[in-house]
Amino acid sequence: MIVRARLHAARHPATPPGPRPGPGPGAGGPGQRPGPGGTPPRPPAPGWRRWLLPGAVLVTLMLLVLFSNPGKTGARYGYTDFLNRVDAGQVQTVDVTDTGGVSGVLKDGTRFTSQIPTALDTSQLSHALSDQHVNVTATRSSGGGSIWSTLLLFLPLLIFGGLFLWSGRMAARSLGGGLSAIGRSRAKIIEAERPSTGFADVAGYEGVKQEVSEVVDFLRSPERYAAAGAKGPRGVIMVGPPGTGKTLLARAVAGEASVPFLSVTGSGFVEMFVGVGASRVRDLFEEARKRAPSIIFIDEIDAVGGRRAGGSRIGGNDEREQTLNQLLSEMDGFDQSTGIVVIAATNRPDALDPALLRPGRFDRQVTVPLPNQAERAAILAVHTRGKTLGPDTDLDRIARGTPGFSGADLANLVNEAAINAVRADRATITAADLDDARDRVLLGRRESSNALLPEERHAVAVHESGHALMAALCEHADPVAKVTILPAGVALGATEQLPEAERHLYSEGYLTDLLTVQLGGRAAELVVFGEGSTGAANDLANATSVATRMVREFGLSPELGPVGYSSGSSQYLGDHPEDLLRRPYSEQTQRAVDEAVAGLLRGAERRAVELLREHRHHLDELAALLVAQETVDGKVVLRILKQPAPEPHPELRPEPRPELRPEP
Repeated sequence: MIVRARLHAARHPATPPGPRPGPGPGAGGPGQRPGPGGTPPRPPAPGWRRWLLPGAVLVTLMLLVLFSNPGKTGARYGYTDFLNRVDAGQVQTVDVTDTGGVSGVLKDGTRFTSQIPTALDTSQLSHALSDQHVNVTATRSSGGGSIWSTLLLFLPLLIFGGLFLWSGRMAARSLGGGLSAIGRSRAKIIEAERPSTGFADVAGYEGVKQEVSEVVDFLRSPERYAAAGAKGPRGVIMVGPPGTGKTLLARAVAGEASVPFLSVTGSGFVEMFVGVGASRVRDLFEEARKRAPSIIFIDEIDAVGGRRAGGSRIGGNDEREQTLNQLLSEMDGFDQSTGIVVIAATNRPDALDPALLRPGRFDRQVTVPLPNQAERAAILAVHTRGKTLGPDTDLDRIARGTPGFSGADLANLVNEAAINAVRADRATITAADLDDARDRVLLGRRESSNALLPEERHAVAVHESGHALMAALCEHADPVAKVTILPAGVALGATEQLPEAERHLYSEGYLTDLLTVQLGGRAAELVVFGEGSTGAANDLANATSVATRMVREFGLSPELGPVGYSSGSSQYLGDHPEDLLRRPYSEQTQRAVDEAVAGLLRGAERRAVELLREHRHHLDELAALLVAQETVDGKVVLRILKQPAPEPHPELRPEPRPELRPEP
């Protein structure tokens, strides 16, 4: 596997796609990327409120238990037992209700209860009570039992109703004001005194900062534009790959202009309710008018500003399209003199609706590309602030070895290097830490347990030696920096190349040498073992991709001639699968393209095999050194190539072929 510069086609359309063994760029940007601030947070609710609902449920359960068993009522006697105790003279007092309930006290002080059957004749009980001189009282039922019974019957309904109201209040708090706040904008508002980020905090990107500086000048002194009859930019859209710092640049504009900054994401407009997004757009611009002059920043605007469905297309999203229509109307409707500028960011400019990009809405499109070598060095300097670097650390060398890295990739690189230093119980980051972090980002984590068999170890050494020798022998190839056979991620080995300078244009000779270097590992296997292996799968895929672009886009095939079938648009998130399904040429042309690509690859492999046969001794020596040391510096490869090949022993010198023998 060969690790090279990650050539990005978005910045330079003529740039071939290089292998990207590392993960794709993430969020981030040049220098630090603080998230957009917001209004002061709402003070937290008192702690006792969270216990209201559990306390209410507990009290209800206690009341249920209390009234279902209201205290100690004594022994429960049946009617016959009660009558026998009256006849025996054991009863002292009796209290009878109109429903036949009996409660009383025995002469020994024991309380009891009973029930008189209302369907029986109670004259015998009356005579017995009279004969035994029992003190009899009568009470009327107050109906309280029925009230509590009704309450207990509706208790589950009351509990569920309380839970529903409580959840509704919690949802209203999350919406910031209940149902009336659904249509309000969710923008985070940073007032004029809040933004502290300026252009000095953005490393590199001088051209981009110059583009947006006119926005700052317009917001600071709009009267200058009015005096000259000029109109300031109404909207600026920043496009570029992920992780290049578009949000940071927008915050820098707000900090330089010292105006309120309203930040919102495109997904914050769209809801499940139709019309909510349009209402939020209106509320957002209303807030901006109250704070004018101000800046509205919409991140990931493609979530709401995508192309609308045409008449011939099936399907659509009414809520998103209504939100987009309202956004178009607001950008056309606000007064230019109020000083409201809309800044948007996206990495999918091809997906935006054309009506959004016309002059009068987004007047200016600013491309935020991947940083060049000088900008990468400046970004690394920002991310290494507050960290102790070793004396052998050279940020310029790291910047030269990280082409195609975004600001987020560089931040991750420095963080991985700091983690490596911590693992070694050091507080100083060395050059080796940064090199290991680069391998970690490009190849993945190095597995010490992924041990290779002896024959596999030798095969990987031969494969990587072929890559290294081809990179050293080809005139236009980038120099070799390091060769290793230590497994990392899915790669069993790697040959790293460092470009001498930042390339913006690639010649046919460079691309041809690139194919030769890519196929050098497979050619070495063919020379040494006489057969290929599965270890060249990634190299073949990368070489085929470069050869395909040479034929389809760059017109470097004699068979097809100066014909280019490029997509014509920069895809910051990669090629779309539908581009392969909608080819702008016929099947016959596709066959010619396939044959031309195969011809380029066969020629590169044939050239690599011939060079390695001439340098077979150097190939064996470098492979043996890799097996012994596992990692070899690029200078060692050049030193091996400078050594002359030993002359074979006269007895071992092969006899010339008969047809090549000199005439007597």
